Amino acid sequence: MEVKFNVRRYDPESTNTVSHFQEYQLEMDDASTVLDGLIRIREEIDGTLSLRCSCRSAICGSCAMRINGQAGLACNTKILDIIPENDSPITVEPLGNLPLIKDLIVDFQPFWSKVENVEPWLQPEGEEPESEYIAPNEDMLHLAGVMACIMCGACVSDCTVLEVDDRFLGPAALAKAYRFVGDPRDDADDYRLGRLNEYGGVWDCTRCMQCVEVCPKGVAPMDRIMVLRDKAMEAGFTNTNGARHAKAFSDSVRHSGWLDELRLPIKSFGIFNLKAMIALIPTGIRAQMNGKRPPIFHKSIPGAENVRKIFDKVESKK
Repeated sequence: MEVKFNVRRYDPESTNTVSHFQEYQLEMDDASTVLDGLIRIREEIDGTLSLRCSCRSAICGSCAMRINGQAGLACNTKILDIIPENDSPITVEPLGNLPLIKDLIVDFQPFWSKVENVEPWLQPEGEEPESEYIAPNEDMLHLAGVMACIMCGACVSDCTVLEVDDRFLGPAALAKAYRFVGDPRDDADDYRLGRLNEYGGVWDCTRCMQCVEVCPKGVAPMDRIMVLRDKAMEAGFTNTNGARHAKAFSDSVRHSGWLDELRLPIKSFGIFNLKAMIALIPTGIRAQMNGKRPPIFHKSIPGAENVRKIFDKVESKK
């Protein structure tokens, strides 16, 4: 079959240093992957095309890139599964939220720095064992999914928070943090959770689920971040905007059956946080202008007692 590729090109050493798209066209087998096509372009059409690849088996993560606007591994993305129906080209771009080096190659140094920041190594207390630290299999089963991470960077590429705030640790680093917080051999939970509770940590995730959507190994980073939030609050790390927001949200729904939007920001930021309160004024004005007027007196909805029963049932299972 005839396939068109629209590849984003960038060469800082060329006369044209502006990022641009270049189209290629070639015959491909039905079983071919995007990586097969890119390698053929490099070997048969344009030897200047730069990309990373290694195992071709979705194990090393080297060939992660954006394909038709979404991050994924080029080696396990079949052309037949993503080729546009209207004869449009397959669009291939480098990963997002990482510095571009050349063509489809990005600089992973910021990625590794954030992973290192969560201290991804065991920190046990007490005397060292003679051989190794051993944990029962059943205590490690819940970590099987997160340990499948191949550090490809797909989740970081499509993280909507990192697009606007590069101080966010990101889904990959936070999923790695969960791996050690949840390890029964580690004794630094309070230290780890305290650091993850700071700015750029677990409370900066917006739960957009992009990281879950693009992860090629089913690690589900967002789910791990939500567990870390719960663990942080259970450990007593509740004096943050995010923790207060979560508690105020839950308390409001439990009490009245629906959200008290007027008092939620006050309870989240703190009524004596004048800077935050003043910053909310423009948002409040825009809400008023668009007809969004939360009631001053927040009343319970009919059947609110049934909502409370749901809360009680969930909490009884913890």
